[in-house]
Amino acid sequence: MTGYFIDAFIYLCAAVVAVPLAKRFGLGSVLGYLVAGVVIGPIVGSDKTNNLQHFAEFGVVMMLFLVGLELEPRKLWEMRNRLIGLGGLQIGLTTAIITAGGLFFGLGWTVALTIGLIFALSSTAIVLQTFNEKNLTKTEGGRNAFSVLLFQDIAVIPMLALLPLLALPELVAQAQHAVGEAAQHHEELSLVAGLPGWAYGSVLLLAIGFVGVGGHYLSRPLFRYVASSGLREIFVATSLMLVIGIAALMSLVGLSPALGAFLAGVVLANSEFRHELESNIEPFKGLLLGLFFITVGAGIDFTILGNNLLLVVGLTLAVMFIKALVLYLLALIFKIKNSDRWLFTLSLAQAGEFGFVLLSFTIQNNVLPGDIAKILSLVVALSMFLTPALFIFFDKVILPKFEQTENDREADEITHKGSVIIAGVGRFGQMVNRFLRANKIETVVLDSQISQVDNLKKINVKSFYGDATQPDLLHTAGINDAAMLVIAIDNNEAAIELTKYVKHTYPHVKIFARAFDRGHHFELKHAGADFIISETYHSALELGKEALISLGVHPYKAEQKKATLRRLELSYKDSLYDLWRNNTEDSKYSIHFRELFIELENAIAKAMKSENTDEQAKVERGWTPPPKNYLDDFKD
Repeated sequence: MTGYFIDAFIYLCAAVVAVPLAKRFGLGSVLGYLVAGVVIGPIVGSDKTNNLQHFAEFGVVMMLFLVGLELEPRKLWEMRNRLIGLGGLQIGLTTAIITAGGLFFGLGWTVALTIGLIFALSSTAIVLQTFNEKNLTKTEGGRNAFSVLLFQDIAVIPMLALLPLLALPELVAQAQHAVGEAAQHHEELSLVAGLPGWAYGSVLLLAIGFVGVGGHYLSRPLFRYVASSGLREIFVATSLMLVIGIAALMSLVGLSPALGAFLAGVVLANSEFRHELESNIEPFKGLLLGLFFITVGAGIDFTILGNNLLLVVGLTLAVMFIKALVLYLLALIFKIKNSDRWLFTLSLAQAGEFGFVLLSFTIQNNVLPGDIAKILSLVVALSMFLTPALFIFFDKVILPKFEQTENDREADEITHKGSVIIAGVGRFGQMVNRFLRANKIETVVLDSQISQVDNLKKINVKSFYGDATQPDLLHTAGINDAAMLVIAIDNNEAAIELTKYVKHTYPHVKIFARAFDRGHHFELKHAGADFIISETYHSALELGKEALISLGVHPYKAEQKKATLRRLELSYKDSLYDLWRNNTEDSKYSIHFRELFIELENAIAKAMKSENTDEQAKVERGWTPPPKNYLDDFKD
């Protein structure tokens, strides 16, 4: 027992140290687990690692269950073109090229096809996590990469069903001999052992049908019964019982536990308990999957790596080049443009964690010889180790090049004049422009992002590319004759400098500016802006008011409380600004400023608590609209 405690402690220590370090350096948690396994492998020993890996593979079962839960039919239908087109072609072409390469070098067709299927997959864990960390998920390249990854996750299921059919006869004979000897000491439970073919097929269909029908009709009353207890730990136990039971059933009938878990997830994708299932399974999946990656890293044989270093490196680079070439061609076919094309190509060029799963599965089912599987495992791991370098290359080389190419052109010739110049047409500037144009106010719209200008032109919004902070461009845009400049650019410092310049050079021009926060508001006011509004102030107030109404407060009373907060903010605004202005640059938010701000918060809380009860009569008569000129309170 002591030995188990020590081994568990070593594994957990390795994860606790390596994973946070890997994430801090932008390498991702999967690589952190792999590195941890590489470090502790010689300490724990290969025998213990192999024994633990069978337990850790249950993390893969849970991952596929969660993947199934995400596959709502409606979402799949909406993504069908990219999902089947991009994903299907990527797997098909990559598998075909690698299989052809294997045949060229003398491998049997079953071995070559198996290797092609394994290397066709990419790392869902690394790619999606990196996309989230770098805010690339909603880009065109990120969305297309997600479609491919989703198709790959789905494709793992038929791969698991296909691979046992590719078993090598000589390996099967060896395995049967070994099983015959081991059977004297251990007998594996099975419901299909010794059954004729028709009976075996019937049992398989019954098991799959039970998962589908039972999951749909029996899970809901089961979860309602458990939920009625009000005990979260019982719901967690039920979730684990469901996944473990399905995995056990699939094993009893000779199918992959991962296949059964995936089917169960798809069946439960439309269940009202889906989100609760996800939240309960996710921690166990993450821990067990992390343990699986640690065992993979610990299972790397450095003797094999040292003896075959050039082969492993050569295969890794060849696989990544083939995948990148296929992805780039698909990006051209599906018209993925500019930097998104390279993001799509580079992000998916590695092999993935399911490669380890399939390799382990092929060994169990006598599809690949052990020595080849060990070499391929090293190739998968090395390609994953190289993935962060591809993202760094994209960030440092590819992206700046395209940004410079997109914006490295002369400013547009401004052929239109208006009484209002709008600098910056993101989500804020666009709304201001639409409102003014709707009221017959002529505007001149400027933005320093060529892609934004092009997007506006597609919807017939006249705009011009150029940097509004450049005096020459402002002059060309007609600042001499303009009545107002609206500043809605994202760069806070540039907005302040632009305010100072225009107020000094063109004092007749009124400056209306958007502030990012309170400090930016003060700086813009100090620079001379005539009217400043914080970008989220009124929307936040409005949401707060609606929240009160939803919680049972009468609409009139909620509007009254909103007006009270606004009035108190106004009464303290000048005092806060004066304190801010009189402080030094190093202590703009001095203790006196903080004390005054706390005083404001207390005044708001007190006012809300002691609202005038005389308004009850007005409440009974109905809601009273706010004063029409309430925005005048915020003019500076």
